Amino acid sequence: MIHRTLNTIESVQQNAGKGVSMQMLLSLQDVPNFAMRCFTIEAGGFMPHHTNSVEHEQFVLSGQAKVRVGDETFEAATGDILFIPAGVAHSYETMGDESYVFLCLIPKGEDCIEIVGC
Repeated sequence: MIHRTLNTIESVQQNAGKGVSMQMLLSLQDVPNFAMRCFTIEAGGFMPHHTNSVEHEQFVLSGQAKVRVGDETFEAATGDILFIPAGVAHSYETMGDESYVFLCLIPKGEDCIEIVGC
């Protein structure tokens, strides 16, 4: 059994992009199958086009972003659910004056991240 409060979990600035931070809610050291993370991309921020070696399941908690996944670009907003397959390039660019905040689950396995050109 694990019980935590969001405001007690450290928010770590990410090196890639602009205005991106991540809270590790449940790590693979805590639980056996999926890590749960909370990402915040500040208004005016972005996460660059990149690939991950593991899939992502995401739930948008607040804000809006232009999201590019493979050859598709769309607007994601509060309440949206996204699935990003392993190895598919994707990026995020905030829209409006609000931060884009989303939960991101990844399965057990090594997550190799590679920044790719536009």
